[in-house]
Amino acid sequence: MNLITSTKGIGGEIKRRYEDFIVMELTNEHECRVEHFLLSGEEREKQWRKFEEKINELKELWEKEEEKKRGEQKDQLILEMEKFNLDLNQAIKFISRFLRVSLKRIGYAGMKDKRAITSQMISIWKPDFERLKKFKSRKIYLKPLNLSRKKIELGELEKNKFILTIRNISLNEKELKEIVEEFSEEIKKGIPNYFGEQRFGGAREVTHLVGKEFLKGNFKEAVYIYLTETFPEEEAEIRNARINLKKTNDFKQALKEFPIKFKYERAILDHLNKYPNDFIGAIRKLPRQFRFMFTHAFQSHLFNKIIERRFEEGYGLKEIEGDKKEDEIPLIQILGYDSKFSEGKAGEIEKEVLEKEGITLDQFKLNSFQELSSSGNNRKIAVFPEQFKLIEISKDEFFEGKLKAKIEFILPKGCYATVLLKELMKE
Repeated sequence: MNLITSTKGIGGEIKRRYEDFIVMELTNEHECRVEHFLLSGEEREKQWRKFEEKINELKELWEKEEEKKRGEQKDQLILEMEKFNLDLNQAIKFISRFLRVSLKRIGYAGMKDKRAITSQMISIWKPDFERLKKFKSRKIYLKPLNLSRKKIELGELEKNKFILTIRNISLNEKELKEIVEEFSEEIKKGIPNYFGEQRFGGAREVTHLVGKEFLKGNFKEAVYIYLTETFPEEEAEIRNARINLKKTNDFKQALKEFPIKFKYERAILDHLNKYPNDFIGAIRKLPRQFRFMFTHAFQSHLFNKIIERRFEEGYGLKEIEGDKKEDEIPLIQILGYDSKFSEGKAGEIEKEVLEKEGITLDQFKLNSFQELSSSGNNRKIAVFPEQFKLIEISKDEFFEGKLKAKIEFILPKGCYATVLLKELMKE
């Protein structure tokens, strides 16, 4: 990943604590906030009481709507969902199980980091208000807002606000402040709009490798990469389970060794234990939205590689022959089966990157596994962070003699805070 900023790196580390990484959705109509998980236990209890009161208020409105019988009833309950160290799919599943309704009745606009505190909008179609009043969770707080006729759909959010704390910084306060202030000016020119590591499965970074094998029709290889690839920082128990499976191919034994919390891997293993050669069926045991991520991750990998090649050839973020633009910013193709190579130098780089991976555009359409097919799209080569500011510099309570810095900024939807952090930290 090429860095474009010239400021000295401040070093440090992120996500030491969950509250070090706060993400809040922004739309034209509403700005989500993180509050609940920053409060004391007593204050949280007060908030839950307010939750019940608001549900009662909205239930009364709902019943009035029922009486009108217009056919245009506001049947979507809109809420702000604050979650703490929890995957979005797990949060939605928890809510749907509690309410005893289908997952399809719950809408949301975007994915959010797991190891963080996040706040986002969700909608619930025709909820059981009496049952919802009893909802309570250690990791999810719901803030009812209003009733609406419109479900919240994936992709509808506009921006995300980030409040991040970087710890274990070795610089002195004066130097740190100067660097961050200089950095805030430099990024106004834009930084590469790379897909971040979360897109590729986080620390393991195997999601795109799995996707590539799917596109090649190597379903067995894809499943084995997902189940058996390891990384050094992984917990010993799961790392050893992956290694043993790679050696033995014993799905029954792997089910005993894979920890309970690895639900997706265990779902695949359970299927393969019953049907050892049905690798397509095994992948279908994963949630549909999760399956999409494999092909999308490989497309994101190609996108990043295209930007890297443009840097290697000295173009950086500049427009080159064959580029299309949006808002005067060059677009890079997210290659898929409907894509056509660009003209000129832009097209040459696209072809070169794809050929190096040994994949053709036609392979993005999988007739045997339609839901893994992807048509392609465009994405801006650069992102321009908004309202970047240094909130504070203070002593780090976890690292003696070191500093921590709290920063805030806004990014458009689909852009990654970790990409900006790499530019700032240079690590």
